[in-house]
Amino acid sequence: MARPHGTKYIETPEKMWELFEAYKKEVKAKPIRKMVFVGKDGNRDYEDRERPLTMEGFECFVMNHTEINYPDLSSYFDGKNESYQDYFHICTRIKREIRQDQIDGGMVGIFNPSITQRLNGLVEKSENKTEHSGTINANFGSVIQPSQQSGSDSPSN
Repeated sequence: MARPHGTKYIETPEKMWELFEAYKKEVKAKPIRKMVFVGKDGNRDYEDRERPLTMEGFECFVMNHTEINYPDLSSYFDGKNESYQDYFHICTRIKREIRQDQIDGGMVGIFNPSITQRLNGLVEKSENKTEHSGTINANFGSVIQPSQQSGSDSPSN
């Protein structure tokens, strides 16, 4: 049955929050199994790795648990459509929780710090400053030989 015109797939902000809480619970309860080789003989084993929260993961979770069948929650999240205004505060919190999970995990080495930085627009900026006291002479027209510096201005052949 199709939804009535003018209604939203996620009926209320509270329902959006319930979906996010369910997504968080599912993601954190199902770690990724990574194959590792241990010991001097390189015996194959597995270790569980925590899954990060991602916006893409949340969108896929919503598609699997609602009538939404395309991976786009931008109407709810981007703040451009006033008919979704009631969702903006919940969506802002969801985005921040996802970001916090990624940053925290990257900082303690659970997730790859480099990827975490890129996903969240974090960059390390450093200032390179070189100071020089004295005079710098530069001649970009011709090469000056040491014997020519005290002599005439014209090159000798």
